[in-house]
Amino acid sequence: MKILYMGTAAAEGWPGLFCSCPVCTHARTNGGKNLRTRTQALLDDSLLLDFPPDTYCHALRYSLELAKIHTLLVSHSHMDHWFPTDLIHRHEHFGHGAEGVLDVYGNQAVKDSFDSHILIDRFKPHPIDDVVHFHVTHGGDRFQSSDWDITAVPADHDKREECLVYICKKDGKTVFYGHDTGVAFSKEAWEMITAEQYDLISLDATMGTKSIGGYHMGLSDVEAVLAQLSALGCVNEHTVKVINHFSHNGDMTHDQLTAWGAERGILAAYDGMEVKF
Repeated sequence: MKILYMGTAAAEGWPGLFCSCPVCTHARTNGGKNLRTRTQALLDDSLLLDFPPDTYCHALRYSLELAKIHTLLVSHSHMDHWFPTDLIHRHEHFGHGAEGVLDVYGNQAVKDSFDSHILIDRFKPHPIDDVVHFHVTHGGDRFQSSDWDITAVPADHDKREECLVYICKKDGKTVFYGHDTGVAFSKEAWEMITAEQYDLISLDATMGTKSIGGYHMGLSDVEAVLAQLSALGCVNEHTVKVINHFSHNGDMTHDQLTAWGAERGILAAYDGMEVKF
């Protein structure tokens, strides 16, 4: 199995769109892996994780044929993870030869946003009911999509909606994709997370050197979660451990994040990083 990290930044991107802080200035000056688009990943060429405004950019950069992908998991409705208007382009009027149906899974707020962007007068001549199916998804839901067995797990994020992280299984491999979330998982969520043994675990590291106790994780939170999962046998020396979803407000450059991870056997994701496991 493999995962492609197409975007690895938080909402404002890295460097931030209107920011001149030291971390953003360093990123503009040095470029390379310091330049990050909004977070999105692709599992095994078939499972798309989130749909940010940068999806079109990612499709170009990584030569993706999105028309061949049939499963999209959306974590929550924040704009850096969900830009639904682009899904209208799966209609034959805009793009030709899309294969079958794209099944989209997300919470009610994600569905409401989808409706408000797609079910408008401008697009009424081009209904996408035959090419995009939306499934309102709740924490605790377990479902199959294509070859994937998926569990939606309640996240510790925006309390105004039912934010989700996901456990994804296929061909004997198990992945935990944990963005955006803090460490204050509910009892129900923790029971789901600790019921598995992971081949790859990808954790939110938005806050970098800081810890805010919820909403997002910092590096100290990542260490604490991994220590708990290790003690319970959910991760081991064979588990690929990744930190992802970085903000310049975490006060660390890419090289600093990489060095921190190298000391702990953790990979710091960057745009274009592909991991086989």
